[in-house]
Amino acid sequence: MTLILGIDPGSRITGYGVVRDTGRSCEYVASGCIRTGSGSMPERLQSVFRGVREVIETYGPVTMGIEQVFMARNPDSALKLGQARGVAIVAGIEAGLEIAEYTATQVKQAIAGTGGAGKEQVQMMVMHLLKLVQKPQIDASDALAIALCHAHHRQSLIPHGLVAAKRRSGRLRL
Repeated sequence: MTLILGIDPGSRITGYGVVRDTGRSCEYVASGCIRTGSGSMPERLQSVFRGVREVIETYGPVTMGIEQVFMARNPDSALKLGQARGVAIVAGIEAGLEIAEYTATQVKQAIAGTGGAGKEQVQMMVMHLLKLVQKPQIDASDALAIALCHAHHRQSLIPHGLVAAKRRSGRLRL
């Protein structure tokens, strides 16, 4: 059984989700949001770093999936998202986690069967797959979807012996 951390990065709200991959299915462990407040950007990035590090220390995942940055209409927003994503990755790498990156389309495809799924559709599929009775917050739901996507990709690579293949940087690129 493998504990997987999913991260949906954001400079104001970073969602996290932890699932247990049993090899046959995934079980819900925890989810939530790291809220950074309205401080300066460096202070918010520090909050993301500390929050992700605390989640890792609390639950002990061994691998992490994180959403790749997409180019938004607003370049400033994309840069802030990239910075939040970067500090989350550093928290994972410092803890010795393998890191895998997924596009939003890959996550939606893995969870809902279509890369064009909306947030609510992904949220409903996450609830169904993890047998949740309450809707998680949308950022936490997205993080759980990333964790489930990572579990799916890991399971498809296990028969091929590719899961243990790590790059020198410590990241597993799937």
